[in-house]
Amino acid sequence: MLDIQRIRKHPDEVKQAMKAKGETETEVVDLVIEADEKWRVTVHELDLLRKESNARAKEIGTLMGQGKKEEAQEVIRQTGEMKQKIKELETREREQLALRDEMLLKIPNAAHESVPVTTDESGNQTVHTWGTPAGMGEDGSAAAPDGFKPHWELVAAGGWIDFERGSKVTAAGFPFYSGPVARLQRGLIQFFIDKAVDKGYLELMAPYFVNEDSARGTGQIPDKEDMMYVVPRDGYFIIPTAEVPVTNYHRGEVLNAASLPLKYVCYTPCWRREAGSYGSDVRGLNRLHQFDKVELVKLVTPESSYNELESLRRDAEELLEALELPYRTLLMGTADMGFTQSKKYDLEVWSPGQQRWLEVSSCSNFEDYQARRMKIRHKNESGNIEILHTLNGSGLALPRVMAAFLETHQQQDGSLAIPEALQPWLRADKLAL
Repeated sequence: MLDIQRIRKHPDEVKQAMKAKGETETEVVDLVIEADEKWRVTVHELDLLRKESNARAKEIGTLMGQGKKEEAQEVIRQTGEMKQKIKELETREREQLALRDEMLLKIPNAAHESVPVTTDESGNQTVHTWGTPAGMGEDGSAAAPDGFKPHWELVAAGGWIDFERGSKVTAAGFPFYSGPVARLQRGLIQFFIDKAVDKGYLELMAPYFVNEDSARGTGQIPDKEDMMYVVPRDGYFIIPTAEVPVTNYHRGEVLNAASLPLKYVCYTPCWRREAGSYGSDVRGLNRLHQFDKVELVKLVTPESSYNELESLRRDAEELLEALELPYRTLLMGTADMGFTQSKKYDLEVWSPGQQRWLEVSSCSNFEDYQARRMKIRHKNESGNIEILHTLNGSGLALPRVMAAFLETHQQQDGSLAIPEALQPWLRADKLAL
């Protein structure tokens, strides 16, 4: 969440930042300021009453020592009333703080000054491209496919991705993988993890269920409740991304500056309800309810976070280059960047069988927005405690990478060519489909 001092000092700027992200109910800023003022008045009243109560309590011993028992009894009565009043004020203070913080959660993160202010996805900026997309026209538009089949046709004969049996066992969006595609999936996951470890990321294995505090900490609630599967009986959320457990790993801790940056890589299956998704965008592997993803998470000092975002982005881009998959990197505008991010890049890989771009990674800087919720702090070089910055990115998400990989490296003989960089993980230069 945003720093309350920032909201107090610059309410109009916060409202403008909300509007840039498409949030129209900016009156919550005024309500937060009002609630904060009430809370601060109560805190001040409580502090004064505690000081007065402590001072009067010290009088009791003095009066008793002077033999003034009646006066001492009167002070005891007065301090008893004060203690009762203190309890009432403490209850009010807790309730007022909880109300203020609940409203704070409804204010999105402000976009960084380098982010374009947009009204829809057309304002997103292409900042980097790599490779030559097969079948794309010279003007950048999709052309007729030149012998490239979509991935769902490539795996149909062998049944290597079985959507029908997955639907029978669970529901649509929960496919089975088998044979060479299962092997490829496993190899890609290991490849992504190992490459991250080579770059200094520490591998974690994380829980797949999280509690409400964890979901709130990374911003899944109150913004994305409808996207998550829940276990009502136990009060758990099934993770939509490893970002949630990994970023919460240090929740409530004070880290030493010397330990930063902390860089983690974590593979997990992920679950998303994807409520309301339909049409061509969900065919095949384009949008699943259960999928595999390797996540990259960074905890960094505020002054380094935007350099760390650029290196995070390159860590994800280099994976696509190693897989020989043409891609583009988009700087997302305010209208298309999400509630919690201050700056976000999306990596989109080219799908020659579908003649379209598929998002495979989002690399985001949240500044102190998540860490403030989770109270993740660090002691800086001056010895002061301050909130650190959090970042994360997919490195990479498997379903659309798999789709583009199958379509890009399909061969006329029905086999699948394996790029040289991936061959040590699959121990093969070809897979038979």
